Amino acid sequence: MTSTAPETQRGQDAGDPLGEQPTSWQRRLRRFGHVPRPETPLRDRLDPPYTRPGRQVWSVLAVPPHVADRLVRWSGWGGPLLVTLVAGLLRFWRLDQPKAVIFDETYYAKDAWALVNQGYEGSWPKDVDKLILKDPSSVPIPTDPGYVVHPPVGKWIIGFGEQLFGFTPFGWRFMVAVLGTISVLLLCRIGRRLFRSTFLGCLAGLLLAVDGLHFVMSRTALLDLIVMFFVLAAFGCLVVDRDRSRRRLADALPVDEEGVLRPDARIAETLRLGWRPWRLGAGVMLGLAFATKWNGLYVLAAFGLMTVLWDVGARRTAGAARPYMAVLRRDLTPAFLSTVPVAIVTYIVSWTGWIVTDKGYYRNWAATEGKGSSWGWLPDWLRSLWHYENQVYDFHVGLTSGHTYESNPWSWLVLGRPVSYFYEEQTGCKESSTGKCAAEVLAIGTPLLWWLACFALAYVVWRWLFRRDWRAGAIACGVAAGWVPWFFYQERTIFLFYAVVFVPFLCLAVTMLLGAIVGPAAGTGARADLGLTSKDPTGERRRTLGAIAAGVLVLLIIWNFIYFWPLYTGTSIPEDLWRDRMWLDTWV
Repeated sequence: MTSTAPETQRGQDAGDPLGEQPTSWQRRLRRFGHVPRPETPLRDRLDPPYTRPGRQVWSVLAVPPHVADRLVRWSGWGGPLLVTLVAGLLRFWRLDQPKAVIFDETYYAKDAWALVNQGYEGSWPKDVDKLILKDPSSVPIPTDPGYVVHPPVGKWIIGFGEQLFGFTPFGWRFMVAVLGTISVLLLCRIGRRLFRSTFLGCLAGLLLAVDGLHFVMSRTALLDLIVMFFVLAAFGCLVVDRDRSRRRLADALPVDEEGVLRPDARIAETLRLGWRPWRLGAGVMLGLAFATKWNGLYVLAAFGLMTVLWDVGARRTAGAARPYMAVLRRDLTPAFLSTVPVAIVTYIVSWTGWIVTDKGYYRNWAATEGKGSSWGWLPDWLRSLWHYENQVYDFHVGLTSGHTYESNPWSWLVLGRPVSYFYEEQTGCKESSTGKCAAEVLAIGTPLLWWLACFALAYVVWRWLFRRDWRAGAIACGVAAGWVPWFFYQERTIFLFYAVVFVPFLCLAVTMLLGAIVGPAAGTGARADLGLTSKDPTGERRRTLGAIAAGVLVLLIIWNFIYFWPLYTGTSIPEDLWRDRMWLDTWV
């Protein structure tokens, strides 16, 4: 079994050389929990090793040592794949149910079908959904262009599933379910790399697998889960890039006569980190997120700043006296070029279907209404696209019409107002005291997971500010990038399901909190984090109690997911049981 302690590489990104006396601000911060960095070897601070599981569990299970070693080697992929298999089975089970066009599927399923068949979205007649469900082959694709307010990547993805399985609920939900399942695998691997623990990585993925909002969005043909997938993939690329660049720095530093790696200011400030394909991959992923919904732009800005600050921390740890200046000279321009221009090019390429046709909405604007513009030297398609984007922006910022299920972002973390995607009432239900049964698909997170995440986020922010833990800062950045921008548009009509973009980071925050509850493994350098030493007789007892507490919390979250399963899947249940699950009045 892998250690559940999220080892603190405290001071990993701090530039204070070992043995330096704490500054006055550090002494003041100690009253809030700041702990000075232990004397961790420089290589471990730049390139921390993965946690090696103890042998006690294998001994109890009577597993031979050579078999245990092989299982440990396989666990890095075997564990995440097992969690992903469970997530996939849950998401694909009766994916075609309810057999209906639920909520905004009425837009994206039809736009996707038109897009993959003719390159642009059409203007569909009203009340065509019933005809599509009855016999999709009898419904012609409209050739008149339709006005759409979101870029095309997400609809191309939905349309690919429709091409494979037809213009049916299963077809338009298929690819979203695929991305929802793969995102669980991504989070397992990202969590493993972030915490240097296979167990904690798999725990983060398991929490995502049993989150109700992520589950519902994985089974619905909407765009927000697709944005979440690309954001998570970009984050994973940046974490891998961080590890590789820091390893490159460590390999370039000098080693003294005793074989100990030593900081070197000249190398730390002048070394070029070379080709960084993972950062380029992050630029592509962020471009795809932006090309699905525009809120991906905020994530691009936040992650761009985050990766530059990671470079500052790496050079400072390697011995740079002026790490910001070193990053400004060596890293800032490559970081910008591998993210922002790449994302913009990716965005423009995503409009290829609209560009190559002459029938898309506003496609010929430059040659008609826009003729004679001072920007006439630009290609007509580019000017038409720019005009289209301006019109879409005006639509988004002006969308203030009321909606039954709109909610303020302040209420999202406590699940103040979930969105009902589908509701059907049946009469003559003998199992119900009211004689009625209800079937609903409710876009709501697993309540116990989200309410625990409120405390986890407070812990993460505290750990980032007072323990200088870069992982906590990365998690907080992921949550902030997906959540904070909506506070600037509180007058706009917005919904809880937009929060699915930062759900993986909530799961990482809860995982970090659970790891802290369990405590560090015996003999790890992180024992000082809890005031324990290798000679502390209460350490093992404290860890056992922590493991029990964390295990109970995880089991309660899984139970909570199972309890709300009918509301996630549209399963018909007696009305009184449905009301039992309406824990807050605002959920009705």
